[in-house]
Amino acid sequence: MTTEPTDVVLIGGGIMSATLGALIKLLQPDWSITIYETLAGVALESSNPWNNAGTGHAALCELNYMPQAKDGSVESSKAVAINEQFQVSRQLWSYLIEHGLIAAPETFINATPHMTFVSGEANVDYLRKRYEALRAEPLFDGIEFSDDPRVIYGWSPLLIRDRAKSEVVAATRVAAGTDVDFGSLTKQLFEYLTSNGADLLTGRKVTGLKKQKDGTWNVAVRQLVGGTRATINARFVFVGAGGGALHLLQKSGISEAKGFGGFPISGEFLRTDNPSVVREHQAKVYGKAAVGAPPMSVPHLDRRVVDGESSLLFGPYAGFSPKFLKSGSWLDLPRSIRPGNIGPMLAVARDNFDLLKYLVSELFASRSKKLEALREFMPTAEAKDWYLITAGQRVQVMKRDAERGGVLQFGTEVITAADGSIAGLLGASPGASTAVPIMLDLIGRCFPQQYSSWLPLLKKMIPSLGTPLNDDPKEAKKTLAETAKVLDISV
Repeated sequence: MTTEPTDVVLIGGGIMSATLGALIKLLQPDWSITIYETLAGVALESSNPWNNAGTGHAALCELNYMPQAKDGSVESSKAVAINEQFQVSRQLWSYLIEHGLIAAPETFINATPHMTFVSGEANVDYLRKRYEALRAEPLFDGIEFSDDPRVIYGWSPLLIRDRAKSEVVAATRVAAGTDVDFGSLTKQLFEYLTSNGADLLTGRKVTGLKKQKDGTWNVAVRQLVGGTRATINARFVFVGAGGGALHLLQKSGISEAKGFGGFPISGEFLRTDNPSVVREHQAKVYGKAAVGAPPMSVPHLDRRVVDGESSLLFGPYAGFSPKFLKSGSWLDLPRSIRPGNIGPMLAVARDNFDLLKYLVSELFASRSKKLEALREFMPTAEAKDWYLITAGQRVQVMKRDAERGGVLQFGTEVITAADGSIAGLLGASPGASTAVPIMLDLIGRCFPQQYSSWLPLLKKMIPSLGTPLNDDPKEAKKTLAETAKVLDISV
């Protein structure tokens, strides 16, 4: 069965599709949009609040954005770039709230200090260098450093209580951090879309993508209940299916997707809802990753606010699963192997044996070992207060590399066909927090003819668009204050 054609097809019911759909609807209200999601609802995979830490990644606390060089130096450019991206997201969210297009800010974002906590002389020295590098950056105004346990206790008692007095510790703190419920935000963006004419079809699996002679795409869809099949013709297709994006981009046959592979990483969090524990930790605290651990496995003790209720998460405990989605198949990884990507995948396996060894060891780690890791952050943690939940599945990008044959990339990768008729997103962190700038980049690449006419409205939605805030201290301070006021996260 062939349905009526549409201007835009969005595949996947997560934050990426929701953000792109909202932007397109704002910029071109007369375009028709159809969204397909395999599961029974939206925001059930990586965008679900219990499948991620909801940090609102702004590099305020994540050490992997500022690794220490071999000569001991610390450089801040990547951290600044990540923060710039998050400010773009904050500006769009503020615009949507001011124009009544999404609900009150407390339904998805809450002020939560961001901290980094380390122990040991070498780590304390590194953290001090990181602080010195960041304190001069306008977007990191207000960052604090202390190696005094009494000060750190005032910031977060659970980090210090019952810790050995001889232990050397240090922490940084940015009071203006946030906790973001990307599940709630995703649902609200889709509600905006459907209330303005978009079609959201859940329980539908996209099974094929075939380009037509006129440059449009036929999108084959199967309804999971009943098996009814349909084909819809679209001028533009976005594959925002998380871990499922690689398979669909491979099926599309576009040359730009060749040579890419996916490296799946699973994981778990420890969670507590005990009010007496939760009330003593009103922050998100990141530490240093274990040797061999992927950046997304940096240990952190996070306050989460979901549906108005506060909880604490600790983790993630990384592991390995061949699934590309939490609801995926054990055959996802082998089915992704193609003649064009087997070389890069084998090269990644060769060069990342320590990572594979680490993931396997984490997979078989006992509950007591997981609690030991928690007690490195929170010495008073009691087993009875904590239970394990399964984290979202992440698929990291493997791609060709001229020197090594293939590399493993811990980030996001936008793949766009030469004619801009189809695009997809691979990878994970920082992911949701930078969905807005990622989708703006995609719009510029896929719709170059329309972009110039859209730019005035885009500048109204995101005043700093195209201009780094960190280069202008006054503008940075003004923008941070304005968005903080609208989002109700002023401190």
